[in-house]
Parts: sequence; C-alpha cells; structure tokens
Amino acid sequence: MNAVKVISTDDKITAGQAALLDKLKIRPFEYKMHIKKVLDNGALYAPAVLNITLDSIRAAFAAGAANLTAVSLATGYAVSSAAPHLVLNAFKNLAAISFGSGYSFPQAEKLLAAASARPAATQAASSAAPAKVEAAKAPEPEPEADVDMGDLFGY
Repeated sequence: MNAVKVISTDDKITAGQAALLDKLKIRPFEYKMHIKKVLDNGALYAPAVLNITLDSIRAAFAAGAANLTAVSLATGYAVSSAAPHLVLNAFKNLAAISFGSGYSFPQAEKLLAAASARPAATQAASSAAPAKVEAAKAPEPEPEADVDMGDLFGY
C-alpha cells in the first residue's frame, strides 16, 4: 500500500480520476455560488450590501429613532421617544419664567446657583458677546413712507 495523490486543489480532473474517486466514495467537489451583483428594483448593487451585521442594524434603528424624535419635536406631536426632551424643555420654560418674575422654586434656585458658579472668564466672554451685538444694531432703519395702494380693497 502506497500513498498516492490523486488530485490537487484547483486542478481539472480527468474522467479516470473521477471514476477512481467515485469507486473510493470520495466526493471532493464543492459547488458554490459567487454573487457578482445584486439586482433590486432595477438597480444593481455590489455584493457588499449583503453583509448586514447587528451593529449596522442597531445604527440604522438608532438613526430612525432619532429622526422620529426630531420630527415629533418639530411638529409638536408627542411620542414616547420625545418625552425626555419635552420634560426638559418644559423645565427650561419654567426656570425662565421663574428668573423673570422673581418667583422661585428649589430646582430653579439650584440651576441659578450652578450658573453663577461658572468661572469668571466664561461669564466675561458670554457678557461681552451681547455688547458687540447691541453695538452692531445701533443704526436704526428709516421709517417707511405711507404708500397709497390705489383703493385695493374698495374703501
């Protein structure tokens, strides 16, 4: 008994080799489909679009949820994903009213204390910016002249 190499990888086999492998009940053949392009609704795509991972699904879902929340906030239609943003915006409105009216509640006082504890450089930079804006608004527009519309509405 001697070891004999009958076939190598990627070699074409002859009819005699195929008969010998069949007698030995060896089936070294593999049939595989290699995708070159994907056709979807008339558009051709590379086969890389078939490589869907859990991370890509999660990223697509997160982007969709973020878009849903943004549309909800823009239209005023409340959905559960926008609830934290709605509560935060309501608190901001209450705090602004509290600061403007002099009425106070504990959470607004904490917010005011946190804002006053900022470094002096940040406060100086934030207070200097409005002064520049006011200086730029100094020239006032001329008043518009009363223009006769030519009895447009019949009066």
